Amino acid sequence: MALMQNQQSATPDSSAVRVALWRALHVEVDPPPYVLEDSLGLELAAPAAGWQQRPDMNPQFTRGFRASIVARSRFIEDLVTERASHDVNQYVILGAGLDTFAQRKPPIASQLRIFEIDKPGTQAWKRERLIELGYGIPEQLHLVPVDFETGESFWDPLIAASFDPSQPAIVASLGVSMYISTEATMATLRQAAMLAPGSTFVMTFLLPRELVAPEDRPGLDASEKGARNSGTPFVSYFAPDELLAMALKSGFRLAKHVSSDDQALRYFSERSDGLRPSTGEDLLVAMA
Repeated sequence: MALMQNQQSATPDSSAVRVALWRALHVEVDPPPYVLEDSLGLELAAPAAGWQQRPDMNPQFTRGFRASIVARSRFIEDLVTERASHDVNQYVILGAGLDTFAQRKPPIASQLRIFEIDKPGTQAWKRERLIELGYGIPEQLHLVPVDFETGESFWDPLIAASFDPSQPAIVASLGVSMYISTEATMATLRQAAMLAPGSTFVMTFLLPRELVAPEDRPGLDASEKGARNSGTPFVSYFAPDELLAMALKSGFRLAKHVSSDDQALRYFSERSDGLRPSTGEDLLVAMA
């Protein structure tokens, strides 16, 4: 098929599948209220039977990780919903993986033009899975293949996919910065800072080990080891002040840091089960 480069390349990254399964695990093992309800990613991934027994799915060990994953996604989706009410109707997801916003939130998604950017193999696989499962590719969803590993810029393919650079947008980059160099992160920030006034750029970043709570460091160490073993090692960590300075230097008008404590207060404060995000990953929110 024309969309398929080859059978081997047209697959999602293991990290993208893991994130989707953690989101599903939140609904399966945590009591309500759910921070995010997403079992559709599990449907896309279609893991082998017994996936819940995988070591990286251990309900107790992954509590902080899956809380972080659902919190960051909920934060973005709340922001997209709020900005859509102010006529911001372009939503760009860098490293989209198995994101399912377009399928789970049709009332909001129908008001937007959604651009999912990821590797060509991942995009080809996802396109086929959505069609196989009967979801199809709605008119407002654009799957944009970009080969980040060759240094290809996402800007030109995004424009070619009908993105309007003269109009404001929300651009989200979740779970990407740890895999790319500081120079590549700065290049992404400079590019995003060129968005139209009124645009918002949100990215996750890993904290240096010394800024992670001691009780969360074993989990960070395990994540680092797993990433190395899968051939996608973590290469970049940022202190919040460092990344805020980078964002302002790149041309953003305003930048703020959203910590795991901020997310815990926002989404987990009324829970009785003790579930809360681990302290290894925070958010940068920058305004053009």
